[in-house]
Formats: sequence, structure tokens, C-alpha cells
Amino acid sequence: MALFNQEDVEVHYHIGEELGSGQFAIVRRCRERASGKEYAAKFIKKRRAASSRRGVSREEIEREVSILRHVRHPNIVTLHAVHESPSDVVLVLELVSGGELFDFLAEKESLTEEEATRFLKQILDGVHRRTSCCWIRANPSPRIKLIDFGIAHRISPGDEFKNIFGTPEFVAPEIVNYEPLGLEADMWSIGVITYIMLSGASPFLGDSKQETLANISAVSYEFDQEYFGSTSELAKDFIRRLLVKDPKKRMTIDDTLQHPWIKVIKRRNVRQQDSARCGERQRLKTARLKEYTIKSHSSMPPNNSYAQFQRLSRVMEDMAAAEEGLRALGRGRRACRDDVAALLAIYEEKEGWYRDERAREEAELGRLENRYDALAAQAASHASWVEELVRSLHCEKEAPGSAIR
Repeated sequence: MALFNQEDVEVHYHIGEELGSGQFAIVRRCRERASGKEYAAKFIKKRRAASSRRGVSREEIEREVSILRHVRHPNIVTLHAVHESPSDVVLVLELVSGGELFDFLAEKESLTEEEATRFLKQILDGVHRRTSCCWIRANPSPRIKLIDFGIAHRISPGDEFKNIFGTPEFVAPEIVNYEPLGLEADMWSIGVITYIMLSGASPFLGDSKQETLANISAVSYEFDQEYFGSTSELAKDFIRRLLVKDPKKRMTIDDTLQHPWIKVIKRRNVRQQDSARCGERQRLKTARLKEYTIKSHSSMPPNNSYAQFQRLSRVMEDMAAAEEGLRALGRGRRACRDDVAALLAIYEEKEGWYRDERAREEAELGRLENRYDALAAQAASHASWVEELVRSLHCEKEAPGSAIR
């Protein structure tokens, strides 16, 4: 079990206003008393009992802290300190302002594909460190920062990992279908982010979560002319090669970084539009993106979605455990049936051997009995002959004038 600083966080930091909240966490602005530097304090409510569904388990908190301590990258938020109280664990993180990526882009008056690729390049650089979930820090030179690692997992090569988590419209088919996961699931999400960034529309979003997940599982999307009429073929190719159902056929992180649409300097055959038309298209893009962000914030709260996905994940895990139990029972039944069949075969084999042995013994006994009868008959014949001889001798002895006396 990891040991965190048990001192009250307020001994070292002045806690300020709330910056955001989740299902079991609240993020507040804080200022370090010693240096005056500002940070973000993430208060995570601890789960009091293993059977409780309120709060975050110790294992999940330690996993998030471990990942944050492990990764170091300009596009990944930095963990400064960890404090613990009886009810909370407080992560003191680098302060990242500016809001979510789509909100930031929606406020811009225009967005070109070149700007989009610069943002995506930063996301890809961060994801290259095995992370997900993007926010942006607004400053004169905007920088993407990956900040939320609450549902991140470290997957070792060769390990099979299954789970159901994430915002529904961004999750990959293997998450929906409860199949083994890897970095390929993040690559799918990047494809969805790119689609939304360039069009202001979500490729799989349905009227309900069930319809959204069905669209994802079927990979049901298209490049609507209304949204992608002026989008370059390179950009659409980038999206197509990420939104692939088979994770093994999906572009890898290295593939995306080498894609000509991301490597801006080497891009070719991107259609140039006159500035007036380009400006009009960009304004339409940002307007649709703003509509999308408003709709996504109001119609599909990520906290509820994650909570429902967590519950669904537990149900799926229970079902998988039950199925494995049934499979084990079936394997045991088959093994028992095979053992019985083997014992029956051994019994039948031995019974056949005993039957053959008995037949051989009976045949030998019959032969011996016949031999005995023959010998007995022969002995009787010899005895009869001897008796006859004795009588003959006796008669000759008794006869008058016999020389035998």
C-alpha cells in the first residue's frame, strides 16, 4: 500500500474556489503557502468499505497516483504532492486553465486544418506516453494538457485487460463488446475527436446511449457532405484509418505521427480555397462545434455516463465470472465423463481378459480331464490284464501234474 503525506493539506496550501467536480472528486484552486505558486487540488472521496459503491477505492487512487508519478511529458499534467485525510486523498496537480478542448476551439472565430493538426499533434505526443482524456491550457501559445487519469490503466505486454469505461460516444468497439483492451482504444478515440473537431458533429452519437453504443459496435458513420464537403481527403483518410473495428488494423500511435496530414511540412494535395470561402467554411465549423459542446454538456453528463458504465462493467464482470464458472463446470463434467469412460474401458478390457483366461483355463482343464480319463482307462486295462495273468498262473499252479509248486 502506497503511503501518502498524512499532514492536513491546508497546512501547506491555501484552498480556494472550486474549479470543477466529478462523481467522487472536486477540484479546487490552491496556493502553496511557502512559494505562493498556484496549483489544482483534486479532492478524491475515499470508499469507506469494500462493499460500498460510494467513493473511490484505495486501489484506484493508488493506480492514478502511480501513473501520474510515472509519466513525464510537456503535454501531461504534473503531480506535485499527495496528501491524505480520513475521508479524502488530495492530489496537488499543476494548474491547467482554459477548459476543455472543444469548448476552447468553439470560442475561436475560425479553425483551419493546419491548426487542427497542431492540436492533434500535441494530443498524439501525450498519448504516446500511454494516456488519455484531453484538456487545453489557454495561453498565447495554446498547449494541450492531458489531466484526468482517474480511469487510466497501465497494461503490461501480454496481460489481458477488459473493462467498460469512458464517455459513450468516444469509446471503441472493443470497450462496448467487453473485449481485451490496449492503446488501440485510445487511437479510436482520437479518430472521434478529429471527426468532431473538423465538423462539429459526432460520428456515432444517437438519440440514446444504447443507440450510440450500437452505432459504435457497427462502426456506422459517414462523412456527410454538409459537414465535410470542403475537408481534405488527407484529413478524412486520417479519420478512416482510426475508426476501424479491428484494433489490429487501426493506425498505431507511430502511424498517426507519420501520417502526411499530421506531418504538416510534408502534406501534399490539400485543396486550397480562396480566403473568403475558407473563412466562411471555418465560421460554420466553429458554429457547429459550439452547438455540439452545448448539446454534449446538457444531454450526456460524463459523470452519470461513467457511473452507469462502471455499474455495467461490474455486471459484465459478474456475468463473465458466471460464464467462466459454467465453463469450468462443463469442463469438470466432461472430465468426469471421460474418466468414467476410461474406467469403463479398463473394466471391459479386464473383463475380456478374465473371460479369455477363464476360457483358456476351462479348455486346459477339459484337456487334463480327458487325459486323466485316458490314463485311467489305460491303467484299468493294465490292471485287468495283470489280474487275468495272476488268475492264469494260479490255475496252472493248481492243475494236476503242474511243475509249478
